[in-house]
Amino acid sequence: MLAWRQIVGVVGGVVVVGALAWLLLLSPVLALDPEQVRVDGAGTVVAVDQVRAVVDEHTGVPLPRLDVTGLRTALLDVPGVRDVTLSRDWPRGLSVQLVSREPVAAVPEAADVVEGAPGTAAGDAEAAAPGYALVDQDGVKVGRSDTPPEGLPVVEVPVGEARILAAALGVLESLPDALLADIGQVSAGTQDTVRFVLRDGATVEWGSAQEPDLKAAVLSALRAAPETAGSSRYDVSAPTMPVVG
Repeated sequence: MLAWRQIVGVVGGVVVVGALAWLLLLSPVLALDPEQVRVDGAGTVVAVDQVRAVVDEHTGVPLPRLDVTGLRTALLDVPGVRDVTLSRDWPRGLSVQLVSREPVAAVPEAADVVEGAPGTAAGDAEAAAPGYALVDQDGVKVGRSDTPPEGLPVVEVPVGEARILAAALGVLESLPDALLADIGQVSAGTQDTVRFVLRDGATVEWGSAQEPDLKAAVLSALRAAPETAGSSRYDVSAPTMPVVG
């Protein structure tokens, strides 16, 4: 009798485990429902439809079996996505938190060539008017504009000098919002010779990326002081010895 009860107990346990396994791994009760997918953080450059299209490929997959790592890798390939965090929203949802590659500057492009235009030399090519590449803080192109976009500083560096561009963008990232909004143009011949042109036309010799907080504070004080306000040139590359001209 005891043996029979033990057998029943074992069989019952197996049935329970099997039922739980089916519920977790195969049952539609926990299957991903596209209507319960929430996408946040798309910003201005990420197409939410493209994000949802990638997630939709996993529709019907039970959440415990969802390959979150593989899905994240696929989402990182969506244009404009810099980072993504996924979290399961039980029983059938998914939260997709994006970090988008928002443009922080416009970089002049070299003149493009449009192939096949009649009446031109070298294989009937016509030089197209150069525009502006819109880049994020990492220097990744996220868009293009024919004209300098309003609200973004124009960054000019030697062609092909990725390190100098990275240095200029790093300086922009370190600036206080109030100063950043007042910058119309940035140029740099080297990583240590970053220069701004403010929207009022004044030039700022910023120098390297070192001591950004001190430089910003010194510049703010110089622009506010009656004797130096309205100057056409501020040199804060050595912030303890600023020069005004």
